[in-house]
Amino acid sequence: MFIDSVTITVESGKGGDGMVHMHREKYRPRGGPDGGDGGRGGSVILQVVPTLNTLNKFQHNEVFSAENGKNGGPSNRSGKSAPDLIIPVPPGTIVYDDETTQLLGDLIDPGQTLVVAKGGRGGRGNQHFASSRNQMPLTGERGEPGEAFVLRLELKLIADVGLVGMPNAGKSSFLAATTKATPKIADYPFTTLEPNLGVAVMDEENSIVMADIPGLIEGAHEGIGLGYDFLRHVQRTRVLIHVLDGLSEDPYEDFLTINQELELFDERLSRLPQIVVFNKIDLPDAAAKFAALQAKFAQEGRELLPISAVAHTNLKAALWKAHDALKNAPIEETEPELPVYRAEEDPKAFTVTKEDDLWVVRGKIIERAAAMTFWDQPGSVRRFQRLMTGLGVDKALRQAGIEEGETVSIGDYELEWQD
Repeated sequence: MFIDSVTITVESGKGGDGMVHMHREKYRPRGGPDGGDGGRGGSVILQVVPTLNTLNKFQHNEVFSAENGKNGGPSNRSGKSAPDLIIPVPPGTIVYDDETTQLLGDLIDPGQTLVVAKGGRGGRGNQHFASSRNQMPLTGERGEPGEAFVLRLELKLIADVGLVGMPNAGKSSFLAATTKATPKIADYPFTTLEPNLGVAVMDEENSIVMADIPGLIEGAHEGIGLGYDFLRHVQRTRVLIHVLDGLSEDPYEDFLTINQELELFDERLSRLPQIVVFNKIDLPDAAAKFAALQAKFAQEGRELLPISAVAHTNLKAALWKAHDALKNAPIEETEPELPVYRAEEDPKAFTVTKEDDLWVVRGKIIERAAAMTFWDQPGSVRRFQRLMTGLGVDKALRQAGIEEGETVSIGDYELEWQD
């Protein structure tokens, strides 16, 4: 089964804890602090691998977690940083934050990368907290927590040529006859429920990549029928082969319907070069319609090429026309790699609410600081208290009416309030 839209969870690694340690050596009873820093946690990175063309592998693996950094050691030894977790994705993968629907990246070029969850930095050892007033600090930092996000990955196939047309027009048969692709083919509407890729080789030096894309009905731009699943893949192509069904009651009306849906979805699609082919010319009923339809297209300055996907009539001619159109079609510049994007917010901002008998403080910096505090080390606790004062958290709690002995929740920690 072809998978072109998945939801995954990514979790970067936590930074290693910094160490609180005093140098111990014979004849040096006060050797000073030498606690090493923790290593950085691993980041989660998406990377384009050109040999992939589906998102199928994500169907059975929906959670991707990078390793945590190692803790610091004595003698100023830093902990080892964790390796980044590289997740291979096919070209044409679009990445969204599933919660905010914000676009994070559009991955097209081979080797292109996107950091989707940044690893936490390592906590500092007590060597960094020494001063002239405190030469033996018992203060260190825990590693910074990692990030966790739910992402939605969507795949837009990257092909030179897209095959478009009404359901059952013969697109799959055309692809199968001109490439080694093996799409499912049957005589009923919407046989193609998923895109198929194939490489058509004209000679030793020339070939084109084609995508047979699911059929279209009126209203597809509004998501009706196979709507968006169809149109998302057409956006990547540079030339269209428009396959008309020779047995349709009105092939010209079908042609107008498809083009209208393409234009309503994305105006750029209506400007793509189109090679219009009239399929099933080997059948008498279709052959009887061709001359009149060809004249109608000629009046509009379009060429209509008769073909038969089954009898292999004029297939090479259609491919060469598409190849020539590709040579003249402009190549749109791909967008540069997008950095990790998060909605703009003041990291120092926080909120104070009372939920039942619990005071809850929420905010990026204050929650991160709580997670990085060694609560069994007086020096670390005093440092956290100074941060609360600097951010104005303690003032906000007093103004909200907190009383002695009540419990304050910050992140994963619950603290007892004391004035």
